Amino acid sequence: MITGGQFFTIILVVFAVVTVMRGVRIVPQGEEWVVERLGKYFGTFFPGLNFMIPYLDRVASRVVTKDIMLDVPQQEVITKDNALLIVNAIAFVKVTNPVKAVYGIVNFADGIRNLIMTALRSIVGEMELDVALSSRDKIKARLRESIAEEVLDWGLTVKSVEIQDIKPSASMQKAMELQAASERERKATVTKAEGDKQSMILQAEARLESARRDAEAQVMLATASSEAIKKVTETIGDKDGPMAYLLGEKYIKMLEKLTVSANSKFVLIPADIQDTVRGLIGKGK
Repeated sequence: MITGGQFFTIILVVFAVVTVMRGVRIVPQGEEWVVERLGKYFGTFFPGLNFMIPYLDRVASRVVTKDIMLDVPQQEVITKDNALLIVNAIAFVKVTNPVKAVYGIVNFADGIRNLIMTALRSIVGEMELDVALSSRDKIKARLRESIAEEVLDWGLTVKSVEIQDIKPSASMQKAMELQAASERERKATVTKAEGDKQSMILQAEARLESARRDAEAQVMLATASSEAIKKVTETIGDKDGPMAYLLGEKYIKMLEKLTVSANSKFVLIPADIQDTVRGLIGKGK
C-alpha cells in the first residue's frame, strides 16, 4: 500500500519528467520555431536540440523554411481592349525571417495570393488581348517585381511566379473564332481580287502587244509594198504600170479566195484583167 509520502514522491518524479520533456525541444530540419516567454517574443529555435523554460516559454509558431508552393485561384481579368481573360498562377516563396513572417502578417500565404491576384489584374489590364496572350514571360517578370519588395516586410522571398493558364473566356473564344473566320474570308476575297486584277493587267498588256505587233506588221507591209513599187517602176519604167501590177496581183488573189469559198457558185472573171485594173485606178485607155 502506497503511503502519502510515496505518493507525493511519485507526483514529484512525474512532474520533474514532464517538466524536463517540456523544456527540451528537437526542431526538425526545414523548420524554425518562434518561442515566446510570457506572451512576448523570446527567441527562435533552429533545427536540432533546443532548451526552454517550461511553463514560462512556449512555441508560438512552427515556421517551414523550405520553399512553399502557393496556388493562386483562377480569376477573371479584363484587358485594355475590354476582353475577358481567365488567369491563374502559382507562386514559389521562401521564409527568410520567421519572426517577421509570424508577427508581420496574420497569414502570409493568403497575403501573397491576394497580392498576386491584384497585381495580375493591374498588369493584364494594361495590355491588349493579343499582347496578353503572348506575353507570359513578361507578365511573370512584372508580377515578381511588383510583389517582391512588399513581401520583404513579411520576411519572405518570392523565388518565382508562374502563369499556369491564361485564356479567353468562353464568349471571347467564340467571338475570336468568328473573327478568325471573317479574316480568312477577307484574305480570300483580297487574294481573288488581286488575281483578277493581275489577269486583267496581263490581258490588257497582251492586247497592247498584239496591237503594237499589228502596227509593226502594217508598217512592214507598207514598206515592202513601197519597195515593190520602186522595184517594179525601175523594171517597167511606166508611171502607172507598177500600180496596175500590184492591184492586178491583189485582184487575182481575191478571185482565188472566191473560188475556194464554200458559198461561191459562180466566179466571174473579166475578159481583160488589165483594163479592169486600169479602170480601178481611173486610167482606162
